Amino acid sequence: MKKLNKIPVIPKSHQITWWVCRGILFIWGASMLFLGYTTEFLEAMFAIIFTHLWDMFQLFGGKSFITYVPYYLFTFLNCFIAFSVAIGSTVNKFTTFPYIDLPEHFFAGFIAAVGGYEFAVIMQSRQPKDKRISPALASLFALAFSVTLMVGWEFYEFTMDRLYGLNLQRSAFNIEEGLVDTMVDLILGSSGALLGMFVIAFKKNNVLSKKKAEKIAENSKK
Repeated sequence: MKKLNKIPVIPKSHQITWWVCRGILFIWGASMLFLGYTTEFLEAMFAIIFTHLWDMFQLFGGKSFITYVPYYLFTFLNCFIAFSVAIGSTVNKFTTFPYIDLPEHFFAGFIAAVGGYEFAVIMQSRQPKDKRISPALASLFALAFSVTLMVGWEFYEFTMDRLYGLNLQRSAFNIEEGLVDTMVDLILGSSGALLGMFVIAFKKNNVLSKKKAEKIAENSKK
């Protein structure tokens, strides 16, 4: 785990992606407002604000570890927000297609695991080498971090259903359907978290590049 010494410069491709996501959210929110859906419009505005998290973190001026969160993670997050709000909300509101939340939960778990690993690396980067956690422990932290967020989201859905009479867990008329919905969400989120943990761990520790180099070396000997 290398010590972080400066805030990285965001490539143009990532900046453009961020603004495209914000544009999609703004167009969707304006359309919902035009159709008379004020709640959806406010949801879009809040989502746009949330896509500026990386910019907000820079207000700390390098005094907080959060300023070193990699920009690619926010690209993942912004794309996920745009998809979930603009596409997911539209499908849920105007169609009877019940499976749009399946990819949402899977990729939420994936992104959370990648973010969890990055957080572990960032928090340990300023510690002496003998006090830093191993890549294996960072991976376990990433998995635990992601699964905890998935469980927290189900707590949120349960609370909203009970306090405001919503049906986020689909248990209004069928207890078994609500249980199945909750468990499928957790399984998908955990599966995404597991995949994200392995992907980021292999990438950060050059496992994939080492195997590729070994394969090239073997082929060159033949």
